[in-house]
Amino acid sequence: MLRIALPNKGRLAEDARELFADAGLEVRARGDRALTASLGGEFQALFVRAADIPEFVADGAADAGVTGWDLVLESGRDVEVLADLEFGRCRLAVAAKEDGGVTAVRDLTPGTRVATVFPRLTRDFFARAGVAAEVVPVSGAAEIAPHIGIADVIVDLVSTGSTLRVNGLREVETVLESSARFIVSRATRADVAKGRAADELVAALQSVLRARGQRYLMANVPRAELDRVKRVVPGLNGPTVIDLMNGGAHVAVHAVVPATAVYRVVAELKALGAEGILVTRIERSMP
Repeated sequence: MLRIALPNKGRLAEDARELFADAGLEVRARGDRALTASLGGEFQALFVRAADIPEFVADGAADAGVTGWDLVLESGRDVEVLADLEFGRCRLAVAAKEDGGVTAVRDLTPGTRVATVFPRLTRDFFARAGVAAEVVPVSGAAEIAPHIGIADVIVDLVSTGSTLRVNGLREVETVLESSARFIVSRATRADVAKGRAADELVAALQSVLRARGQRYLMANVPRAELDRVKRVVPGLNGPTVIDLMNGGAHVAVHAVVPATAVYRVVAELKALGAEGILVTRIERSMP
């Protein structure tokens, strides 16, 4: 049974639990404060701080984990990323005071003080940019640093940018883009049984992610319009066409279509004389 480290709180924790539940691996814990739980009876979950998950995985305390890409890189630990789980999207960015006159990193002078929760990534970024910055590690609330004289600029996570604006800061440059990743240890990858289990789990999670952007469409269409219908509803490998019992001039067409295309596809099918159109969500989609 794989031991999988999951975030114990915050949005990453909520989204991770939802994704595993949608894949049929619901968290079964003895209580809200439980540190371990069963994942659908197939795996064991360990609930820890998101920032500690790369350490847990690299040191073998967990076989795999889910945490932010920014935290994986900041840890500097040797782990392998098996999948981008597509939630927790944000960016690590340089931000300066709105009235400070800084519009790009090149405007910063040698000795600029930078407050951040990500000292490793910050040092690497400014070294690549050729700016001799002084990194000031903080444990949180970096936004206040420029206003109380602790630092001149900050490097912090940004999602919508609203927190920066509220605190009189503006984004200057992106350090990196981040999202939740599924990671495993090198030992897990080298173990045949655990490596296979990890691959199967990732395939299940990805099938849920793939399905979220798709819809299953069914409609009865005039047989005479099939060629035009196939152009409207291409599907994954072309639509499935089924003869209807006593259907006469109509056949049933089933297809998987992008969720963003449903409105247009339904309108075009109606124009071709389609009837009984039904669109449903898909729980999982395997390639």
